[in-house]
Amino acid sequence: MIRYEVLKEDASSHARLGRVETPHGGFDTPAFMPVGTRGAIKGLTPDQVRATGTQILLNNAYHLMLRPGDELVARRGGVHAFMRWNGPILTDSGGYQAFSMADINAIDEEGVTFRSIVDGARIHLSPERAIAVQNNLGADIIMAFDDCPPAGDDDADGRARVQVAHERTVRWLARCVAAHARSDQALFGIVQGGRDLELRAASVSAIAEFDLPGYAIGGVAVGESPAEIRTVVEFTAPRLPADRPRYLMGVGYEQDILAAVRAGVDMFDCVLPTRNGRNAQAFTRGGRLHLRNARFAEDDEVVEPGCGCCVCSQGFSRAYVRHLFAAREMLGPILLSIHNIHHFQVLMLDIREAIRKDAWSSLFEAWPGLLPGAPPQGRERPLDRESSRQTTRKS
Repeated sequence: MIRYEVLKEDASSHARLGRVETPHGGFDTPAFMPVGTRGAIKGLTPDQVRATGTQILLNNAYHLMLRPGDELVARRGGVHAFMRWNGPILTDSGGYQAFSMADINAIDEEGVTFRSIVDGARIHLSPERAIAVQNNLGADIIMAFDDCPPAGDDDADGRARVQVAHERTVRWLARCVAAHARSDQALFGIVQGGRDLELRAASVSAIAEFDLPGYAIGGVAVGESPAEIRTVVEFTAPRLPADRPRYLMGVGYEQDILAAVRAGVDMFDCVLPTRNGRNAQAFTRGGRLHLRNARFAEDDEVVEPGCGCCVCSQGFSRAYVRHLFAAREMLGPILLSIHNIHHFQVLMLDIREAIRKDAWSSLFEAWPGLLPGAPPQGRERPLDRESSRQTTRKS
């Protein structure tokens, strides 16, 4: 399945440097996974994605099940061959859609029944079906089917919903383990528990009873404040097995990634680079640029001076990129998606160097926005993974 090795542990935090090997190659951790919901990073070829420094990416089993169909993908050799990506892939199970599409679904002990966003047909997704879909897709890492509750209120109903989700997720994991049929795929379990730290501890204990290749922290960035997310992650991550990769699902702002790395998290995914890129927003070390703004109309600087991505190194100016968006040329979203993914991959590279060399001060010099107390680089309201997620997970 996969092999995980811790190469270096940070003396001042829970951060660790590692390497994961899969049947389709390896990736360094901490790692950032761009999100290709439907088998593509929107607008980019696999070679363009690889050139950003990306080593692993994420697909969504729910969407690929609906279109073109997991069995069709299996007949074409699985997602790697189908999308022409020869590196590691992780598939999300579809459990998050039970939360994000609550207006068109119903959840019970057997699974989730929903109306297809493709043709309106009623579809039932159970733990067994979620695993069968991912077995057909053939990703290197697959996720258990979980019950992901909203952040909820601190009232009796909200606490009860989180309790139910925790207990149901454990029961569903047992069904996922029993249904998993491929020895070349690594099944990760997901910890739930909302903002209740006692429930988080109970979930860690129950999920870790299953001897799995890796574990994930789910149910965050679903309506909580950044401070609440950080509290949950800092409490939960160090309690997960130290010899397995730890994955924080759907969190992707730079400051939150760094805090999670220092709490012991190894893997991240987020739609922010591509979704924001398609909306004319460029991530830079000094903060985000909204390139639709009129002040960039005659700005001949590249998107980010000193950036090594192909967009900046080839001299595409802010004025030109702004023009592309104003003219609704598809090249604009492509260029900013490339730049933004590269931005996050360089951040992960620099974080890995900071761990390797015990050089956190150098990291903060290069990334002043990561300094403790630095103002957040802007946050939107949480959206479902199909459109955003910090909430996140879809490109």
